[in-house]
Amino acid sequence: MKNLHKTAISAAAVALLTGLSSSVLAADEPAAEAPEASPITANVTIVNDYRYRGISQSDFKPAIQGGFDYAHESGLYIGNWNSSISWISDSYATNGSNVGRNTQSPYGSVSAPIEMDFYAGFKKEFIGEGFASDIGFLQYYYPTTGIPNTGGLTANPNTSEIYVAQNFTFGSLTGFVKFSYAVSTLFGTVNSSGSYYPDLTLNYDTGYWGLALNGHIGYQYVAGNTPGGATNYVGASLNGVSNSTLYSYTDWKLGVTKDFGGGLSAAIAYVGTNASTYLGGYSYSSPQGKNLGRSTGLISLTKTF
Repeated sequence: MKNLHKTAISAAAVALLTGLSSSVLAADEPAAEAPEASPITANVTIVNDYRYRGISQSDFKPAIQGGFDYAHESGLYIGNWNSSISWISDSYATNGSNVGRNTQSPYGSVSAPIEMDFYAGFKKEFIGEGFASDIGFLQYYYPTTGIPNTGGLTANPNTSEIYVAQNFTFGSLTGFVKFSYAVSTLFGTVNSSGSYYPDLTLNYDTGYWGLALNGHIGYQYVAGNTPGGATNYVGASLNGVSNSTLYSYTDWKLGVTKDFGGGLSAAIAYVGTNASTYLGGYSYSSPQGKNLGRSTGLISLTKTF
């Protein structure tokens, strides 16, 4: 899912530049009125691997992403963001995590090529300038065909979360702390309502060549227990095992963003997690047995309109 707080940082930068220009012009002659910024923005991104909360959603393959946001002057906003994915269909394929290692899938063909996120919320600078508080609702929706009935061993991948965040600005350092809480099951994990994800994101504007340093750390806690009859790839019984034992993990990112101007930016980052492939691949494993949360480098190019 896209970073919902980039627009707040960009808006602050635009406001600063506009204010400086106006004060300089005022010394000589009345400043021309700046064109009113549009409340609608759009974006498109190409990335070599779609990582969400540190876990690959595209099986280490490139993804195309994009969406739009509408922000009202009152603080209300709505938006949509989308990305190509493969993790749902992969999990039901031969050797997928919902099937079992070296087992032919009994479920047939499952198609789920896209993630669609719909969100709405309210963001306002209650504390002071540069310190926007944010509360909202986010719906992850996956158009799918062929999703089978697994007898209660898996849940619908569609997920609903509420979140609260606090943005902050200290000179060249900006960022936010955020807490997301699942009011539904989490991304197809059975009995996982009540899962949560606290995270911290920092961005430092170096002041040189449009470069900014980026850092992030988060912790995905997955609530609940496995259902009766659940087994992992190597045939071990998981009945009643805590979901937090199987699925909870920490993720992190260190990176650099380059602003080329005109709404075009590029980013490189190194991301990783301590997510487990639990006894041979029950949790975060691709059909090929690779850890979907393994450390890797990311390269992306984004255009904002």
